[in-house]
Amino acid sequence: METGSREDTQPREAEPVWTALPPGLLRMRRLLLVVWLGILALGLGLLLGLAAGAPWAAFALLPLALLVWGWLLTGRNWRSWRYAERADDLLISRGVMWRKVTVVPYGRMQLVEVTSGPVERHFGLASVQLHTAAAATDATIPGLDPAEAERLRDRLTELGEARSAGL
Repeated sequence: METGSREDTQPREAEPVWTALPPGLLRMRRLLLVVWLGILALGLGLLLGLAAGAPWAAFALLPLALLVWGWLLTGRNWRSWRYAERADDLLISRGVMWRKVTVVPYGRMQLVEVTSGPVERHFGLASVQLHTAAAATDATIPGLDPAEAERLRDRLTELGEARSAGL
């Protein structure tokens, strides 16, 4: 009698279709990095150059080294963010060294917010934040196109209302 492999009797859920964040978020974060560290390098160079002499002004290269390092890390962090809409929940994945996946069931959502600060608006971006009954929920999707953020808000709200109707 042959004991072949046993077939799973339960249907397997398909692999989620992940959506990456648009490149506008990466441009915004890198520009902010260049502006702030550039101002710091210039100010530090001028201050040390005038107060202690030209050799001490070389310490202004430290913020520029941080700029290069931050440029690379910002790109890695941006590539790590993604989200997927499944039948019963929303998945949000992020993190380079420590990968974090947040699963938000549609029926547990209480509020879906679309926010856009002045810098985000300048770059044409918006963030979607999900609020649930759990106090520690940090389900946020940053840097979306405003139209996608509104579409996602409307869809999540619709699914949340449909799933929580039986509660």
